[in-house]
Amino acid sequence: MYKSTMVKDDIVWIGVNDRKIEKWESHIPLNLGVTYNSYVILDEKICIIDGVEEGENSDFFRKLEATIGDKQVDYIIINHVEPDHSGSIKSLLKMYPKIKVVGNAKSMSILKLLDTNVPDDRAIIVKEKDVLDLGKHKLTFYLMPMVHWPESMATYDITDKILFSNDAFGSFGALDGAIFNDEANLNIFEDEMRRYYSNIVGKLGAPVNAILKKLSSIEVSCICPSHGLIWRKDIDKVIKKYQKWANIEAEEEGVVIIYGSMYGHTTEMAEILGRQLDERGIKNVCIYDSSKVDISYLFSAIWKYKGLMIGSCTHYNMAFPKIEPLLQKLENYGLKNRYLGIFGNMLWSGGGVKRIKEFADRIGLEQIGESVEVKGHVTPVDREKLIEIANLMADKLIADRK
Repeated sequence: MYKSTMVKDDIVWIGVNDRKIEKWESHIPLNLGVTYNSYVILDEKICIIDGVEEGENSDFFRKLEATIGDKQVDYIIINHVEPDHSGSIKSLLKMYPKIKVVGNAKSMSILKLLDTNVPDDRAIIVKEKDVLDLGKHKLTFYLMPMVHWPESMATYDITDKILFSNDAFGSFGALDGAIFNDEANLNIFEDEMRRYYSNIVGKLGAPVNAILKKLSSIEVSCICPSHGLIWRKDIDKVIKKYQKWANIEAEEEGVVIIYGSMYGHTTEMAEILGRQLDERGIKNVCIYDSSKVDISYLFSAIWKYKGLMIGSCTHYNMAFPKIEPLLQKLENYGLKNRYLGIFGNMLWSGGGVKRIKEFADRIGLEQIGESVEVKGHVTPVDREKLIEIANLMADKLIADRK
C-alpha cells in the first residue's frame, strides 16, 4: 500500500520517480533520474492534474487507486501535452468512462498529432481565467504560450492558492524521499533546476517574463510543478531565481572555463587561467573539458556564473568538434550579460580562436582583453598573456562587487 503524500488535506501528490531513464528527450543525461508529478484533488468532483509518462503508468495507477479506491475520476487537466504529461490519457479514458479531458484549444489539436484523440463529448476546452468548479475547489487557468510549448498553461486553485505550474519551476532529478523543498538538500536540486531551465526553457526568456508578470497578481501559497520538488516555502526565492534565469543574469560571481584540446596545449592554457583567477580571489572557478562533460552541464554552469572563458584548438580551420555545438547552442539561445575571454591553440593554421571571436561578435558579448592564440606549447610570453586576460576578468568581477 502506498503512503499518500498530502499537499493539502484534499490534494494528494501521486507522481512517480523514473530512475531508469537515461536521457531526457534522447539527448540530455539524467544521472539522477526525473519525476513525473501528478496531483489528484478529492472534492465533489475528483480531478487529476497532469498524468505521467506512459511507461510509468503502472506505478501511477496503483497510487491513484490507493488514493481514491473505486471512485470515478471526473476530470484530468492537461497543462502540457508532451508525453511525460499526457501519457496516461489513453488509459484514463478507458478506465473511467465519464472522465473529461480539460485543456485549451491548442492542447486538443496537438494531442491528435501525438495519436491521442479525445472524443468531442469528453473534451472540455478552456480559455484564460475560465473556472472549473469541483465543489470546494475552484480552478482557473493561465495560458503561458512558449513556456515552453505553444499550448502550455498553468492551473491555479483559487481556494488554496496553489499554482500547478506545469514545466515552470521544474527540475531534473528523482525525489529521494523528500517531496517538498523544505525537506530536501536544495544544493542538489537547485543545480538540477538550473540545468533543466537553461537547457529546456533557456531560449524563451521573453515568454517566461510575460508569465511571471501575469502571475505576479495572484497570491501563491505553494508551487506544484510537473517535475521536481514541490515549493511550499521560500516561494519568493524560487521566483527570483526564475527571473534571473529568464533575463540570463548570472546568479553568482565566478568563471566557467570550457576548452577543447587534442594534444594538451589548450588544456595547459585553461589551467593557467584557472590558477591566476584563484590567486586573484575568484573562488568559483569551474574548468571543463568539452570532450568529457555533456553540454547540458556546461549550460547550467554558464547560466550560474558571470565570467566565461572559451578555448579551442584548431580543427580543420574551425573550433574543436565539441566546442562548435556549444557555440551554436549559445548563439541560438541568445546568451548575454556575460564577460568573455577567448583563448586557443594552433600549429600550422588557425581557426578555433577566430570561430569563437565570430560567435562573440555576433551575439554582442563583452570580450575581456585580446584573444590569446598560442602556436604549440605555451611559452613564457604566452603565459603572461594568459595571466593578463585572467587578471582583466578578475578586475571586472571584483568591480561588480561594489
